[in-house]
Amino acid sequence: MSNSVDSLWHYYHQTEFLFSQTLSAQLSFAIITAYNPKGEVLSPCQNGLLDRKLQHEIQRLGLPYRSMVGASQDRSHMEKSWAISTDKASAIRLGRLFNQNAIYYVESDRLQLVPCLMPREEAFLGAFSPRVRRVIELPDIE
Repeated sequence: MSNSVDSLWHYYHQTEFLFSQTLSAQLSFAIITAYNPKGEVLSPCQNGLLDRKLQHEIQRLGLPYRSMVGASQDRSHMEKSWAISTDKASAIRLGRLFNQNAIYYVESDRLQLVPCLMPREEAFLGAFSPRVRRVIELPDIE
């Protein structure tokens, strides 16, 4: 995957979301990963360590959360992520803390791509629910 800003922004627009449990369409929440900070592809070990740090920070903040996976449509690229019940400003701060180019924010089933480090405008990507894929078990990511 190319790491140019334009390429990454394009890929972020195509993401699907794998959940092992359904979420209410009425919820507002952020989707944040700690994987591959600033678009730099890291090893599974490095990404796993960052993921555990993000989970610890979410727990420290006392925010309700659920584990999930952000994935390309062909599943060639997947990142462990967290659906976190928080406001958008707090989500952006958390994304920046973990050096993420962008996060997703969902309000009333409306999906937004929100830049954290990238010089881009927030983008409305349409309804969230059509991008959700229900899975029995989240895939192991390497």
